[in-house]
Amino acid sequence: MDYDDIDYFTQSELLYDLAGQMVQHLRSYLTEDEAINVLDGQRKTIAAAIHTQMMAHFFANAAGFAVRVSRGFTALKPCNFTAEAGKTHHYRETVAEASRIKSMLFTGFQKCLYPLQKFDSDTERRFAVILERDAQKWFRPVKGQFQIYYQLGAVQAEYIPDFVAETDDGILMVETKKRDELKSDEVQAKATAAARWCQQASDYAASVGGKPWHYLLLPHDEITEALRLRDFLRFVQRG
Repeated sequence: MDYDDIDYFTQSELLYDLAGQMVQHLRSYLTEDEAINVLDGQRKTIAAAIHTQMMAHFFANAAGFAVRVSRGFTALKPCNFTAEAGKTHHYRETVAEASRIKSMLFTGFQKCLYPLQKFDSDTERRFAVILERDAQKWFRPVKGQFQIYYQLGAVQAEYIPDFVAETDDGILMVETKKRDELKSDEVQAKATAAARWCQQASDYAASVGGKPWHYLLLPHDEITEALRLRDFLRFVQRG
């Protein structure tokens, strides 16, 4: 094996273990000579398979983070929606078939920065009802709006939060998730990246007299229209 992203010195024990597992697997159905021939003739394929297994458990420890603020604000990016022609729904309208909500286009907003919005779940629609009542203004970000990136295994991807809302005393970046998904590696990686972004944004805002940012990770079964927006502050994630 010769891969630049593997530390052969510190990971030697794991490499020996994975290689040993491969040899044991081959010996389970091949003779000794046949196993040797496979190992010799397919060494590159076997090495690639072991490398793939290792990448599934890849993580990186950062010694620190470089922060660069290029501007204090950025313009809203355009939203493009696909929906049935001429069919919009008021955001307070109860959705009878929750499975259809992704294909529905909602309107009637007074505080949303976009006149039309789509939701991935009825949980998101219900949270929008709360935002319309309690926030100063809010919107659902699109790709590239905040440029928050998270690391999951060997993959770095952009994270797009569900909502951003301004209140009297702060700005909330919000993610809603099914309760049983909250502890998943992907959700936690996104939360870590977003909470760190909000901390850096708060530090900059403090230097120019702006409002602090907070990242909220909300369980879906906590979102009811009877609650006030401030009730969700107990779900703040720290950077």
